[in-house]
Amino acid sequence: MHTILGAGGPVANALTQELIAHQQTIRLVSRRPVAIKADNLTWQKADLLNYAQVLEATTGSTVIYLCAGLVYDADVWREQWPVIIQNVIKATKAHNARLIFFDNVYMYGLINGPMTEDTPYHPISEKGKIRAQIAETIMQEVKAGKLNATIARAPDFYGTSSANAFLDMMVLAKYAKKQSAQWVGNPSKLHNFIYIPDAGKAMYLLGQHPESANQIWHLPTSPVMTGHQFLELAALTYGVKPKFMRVPKFMLWLLGLFNKVIAGTVEMYYQTDHDYIFNSDKFEKAFNFKPTAYEDGIKEVARTIYKPE
Repeated sequence: MHTILGAGGPVANALTQELIAHQQTIRLVSRRPVAIKADNLTWQKADLLNYAQVLEATTGSTVIYLCAGLVYDADVWREQWPVIIQNVIKATKAHNARLIFFDNVYMYGLINGPMTEDTPYHPISEKGKIRAQIAETIMQEVKAGKLNATIARAPDFYGTSSANAFLDMMVLAKYAKKQSAQWVGNPSKLHNFIYIPDAGKAMYLLGQHPESANQIWHLPTSPVMTGHQFLELAALTYGVKPKFMRVPKFMLWLLGLFNKVIAGTVEMYYQTDHDYIFNSDKFEKAFNFKPTAYEDGIKEVARTIYKPE
């Protein structure tokens, strides 16, 4: 059985759809019910901060995917992530299951050049320090031979209605309404984004291949483009002019005085005013996987999620 902890988020939903399509037995675990329904799927309520509930919810699992997302607040992360990781590790061991942890790139810090699976951790943000601790906790257990676990990392994503996807919310959704887009950071810098369906397919593949265990994988992501190139491609898709407003760090800081979630993005601003180059060659070669081209991904978003008005 495939169990998804933290069900209901963009990556968890994409993974769920892949598992459904391949007729796998699935258990979704979250604090609130998930809208996805299927004959081979069940949902169970659990709080990941409660070990007894995690243990019960993962009973019978062969693969456990941790796709949880916490409130975008460093204080919450510092308090809750260590508890969640320990609970999930203990439950994975108890059931002799595999753990696949969906991760981000915060632990790398500011990188001059491409981020790869071998990039050392030099976090420059509080959330990055917490992410580094999580990854180190998992891999220490792996190296000690006590845990069967995989870390799957992805960059910023698009192809979802999630408020956490800034390419979707601040560019595609705006152009769909014939409004000016917004771009956080420097649009002359390089960046890349993973297409959410690709992330779901990649997580599924890792779950199907035991030989991929006990290592870190960067999930398949198309090569970098500049912000200007993303804006021009999106505008072309929607048939509008590539108008946009740049969102400077000071503006985020100002808005963050009234919104704690926005305040949490300020320390991550370095990711948008420097080149952000995510390399996924390892995964693409190992699984013969070609990431969805931005042109195709944006066209699909325009067809399904943010339709032109």
